[in-house]
Amino acid sequence: MSSFTEFCGYIKASPHTLAEQVVDRVLAKVDQDIPDEERLRAVDMYEKLLGYLGETIGNEADLEVPDALIEWSKQNAEMQVSAGGKISEIVVRYPPTRVVIAELFTELSVKAGLSLEENSLVIKRINTLLDVSLNETFFAFERLQEKYEAEMQSEMIALSAPIVPVADDVVVLPLIGYLDSYRVNHILTNVIPRVAEMGVYHVIADFSGVLTIDDQTAEAIHHIGSTLSLMGIHVVVAGLRPDLVQTIVHSGIQLSSADAYATVKQALESLEKTEIK
Repeated sequence: MSSFTEFCGYIKASPHTLAEQVVDRVLAKVDQDIPDEERLRAVDMYEKLLGYLGETIGNEADLEVPDALIEWSKQNAEMQVSAGGKISEIVVRYPPTRVVIAELFTELSVKAGLSLEENSLVIKRINTLLDVSLNETFFAFERLQEKYEAEMQSEMIALSAPIVPVADDVVVLPLIGYLDSYRVNHILTNVIPRVAEMGVYHVIADFSGVLTIDDQTAEAIHHIGSTLSLMGIHVVVAGLRPDLVQTIVHSGIQLSSADAYATVKQALESLEKTEIK
């Protein structure tokens, strides 16, 4: 039996022991503590990777990447995104991992009496697997990050225009943050139908929490007001700062027909007086 065959046999027979050495050496090199659960997952992944390496290193025709490696890479990315971390925190582990594995397998190669060419073949195969893992981690992180940001934006949009009932037939619509096209579309497609279902007569649109609007958004706001009015709902404007008024006026929209007040409190007081009359 050749020394290379014996070497492959040892790798196949000892993947768990070797995986623990790899993980512990990498953690020591980067001086990083990770939860026990994550360490066990890393050991399990490297055990599968090294077992796969031992089975295929002598067969150049079999270059498929194990599913466990790809899945582990995706899970790494998912954990990082959910924790609000950066991809760099994962990537930084790859260079020391390459060094550690190269050192470990060179030690094993010397003990097994492998030639320089055979040792180079082993290191090359390992580097190929690590490159695949790094790519999968990057791709998964980008996809998950985009999904996470879209979900966060959707949540923020929903929070930017809550409906606050203040009386049997009055709701306040506090508009918060930047009124961009996404938020305006949310109001048109989600908020207005909900207001209609509530059967209210007055809607107080509170602009005091709005940071800024542009001409296009001002036009959309006018459309929102017109839509509510056509539904028989009385729209009252509150909290418009001078800079927002200037933007709306500059857009050519006339708000003179809408009841406007400096604060929501003043708007409510005016509506109460109207009801009394």
